[in-house]
Amino acid sequence: MSTDLIVRRAQHEDFPQIWVILEEVIRRGDTFAYAPDTTPEQGFAIWMETPVATYVAEREGVILGSYVLRRNQPGRGSHVANAGYMVNSSHRGGGVGRALCLHSLDEARAWGFHTMQFNLVVSTNTRAVALWESCGFRVLCELPDAFLHAEYGYVPALIMHRFL
Repeated sequence: MSTDLIVRRAQHEDFPQIWVILEEVIRRGDTFAYAPDTTPEQGFAIWMETPVATYVAEREGVILGSYVLRRNQPGRGSHVANAGYMVNSSHRGGGVGRALCLHSLDEARAWGFHTMQFNLVVSTNTRAVALWESCGFRVLCELPDAFLHAEYGYVPALIMHRFL
């Protein structure tokens, strides 16, 4: 069997595996602003129904991570993409996040986006900040106390951007 990572469009039947990752990340309270008591139904709406598209990274049929691609704003801001990424904690540091990010940049271009912006990168998530910078993003500004971290309390968040 192949051990290659495959990034593909998510299907409805992928959601149970996606939810395992979303629930873990949401409950941890250190990277995403979703409510700690988000239900699977709410998670489905957030991750599967509202984005432009949802993708998964899988290896041998096991979903290791997922991302959503969205329009950052409607109308005159709709040329700016936004994305959110989640990786199963047991697979962090193995290139899944990088593969998802690089895939999202290609997909955003294919969807006709001009730039990509991350609106709320938690400053204490230094591994993600370094990863996004290595993928060509730069920090535009820091928002003081913009994120209520489950462990550290109020921490800054970053707005990051790159042209496509």
